[in-house]
Amino acid sequence: MTPRPDDSSLELVVARHEEDLRWLRKVPASFRISIYNKGSTQALPESLLGRDGTSVISLPNIGREAHTYLTHLFCRYHSLADVTVFCQGHPFDHAPDLHRRLKALAEGRETPRPFLWYGFLEDTDDPQGLRLFVPWSKNPERAELSTGRLYELLFEKPSPNLFHFRGGAQFALRRSAVGRRSVDFYRIALELSAAFPLAPHSLERFWDYFFGDPVIDPSTLGPDGTRYLKRIRRLESRKET
Repeated sequence: MTPRPDDSSLELVVARHEEDLRWLRKVPASFRISIYNKGSTQALPESLLGRDGTSVISLPNIGREAHTYLTHLFCRYHSLADVTVFCQGHPFDHAPDLHRRLKALAEGRETPRPFLWYGFLEDTDDPQGLRLFVPWSKNPERAELSTGRLYELLFEKPSPNLFHFRGGAQFALRRSAVGRRSVDFYRIALELSAAFPLAPHSLERFWDYFFGDPVIDPSTLGPDGTRYLKRIRRLESRKET
């Protein structure tokens, strides 16, 4: 049976490959947990087998977290929780404070209005990824992105010159924000997430555009288009030398 939305409901969507999900034990009980498993191993830890409101959905291993998120948005378009949090199977490299933020949502001390990035690094890239993605150490082929083209296909208007985002593609949003666009929009986005080889990296740069206006004010970023929201001792030590 398709779950019905509730005005006070919370849901955590986890894009899992082979990550250890024992960290989910600390998620507040008020959250439903939907694990989308693209790995070959059992996704649900034994400690969570009896937890109410927890489900595992198998997906083909394509499209990274973007394909997972869009699958949820498309398939659950009419039955979304009031607030949904989207995260990766090991979210803490990009959002080390995720447990604290989930607790704040559960206790009503924080809410997306209507979109809330998670993560500690705000960054900037251009439509081809020349600024950030091409020189990235995990991109030895120096492949370029098609972020601008993907944006134009989705939104049917010219691409921005720059995209400002928080690294890691993890965020919370309200159901009302999803409803600003049609279910067909999410179907097309899902298809594109599988068709474009590097689409997840492009979508990471403009998830906020899906649900409203961009949320990062570029004037708050440094001259290199970057802002760290926590202390980075490695960078501080470089400045001292």
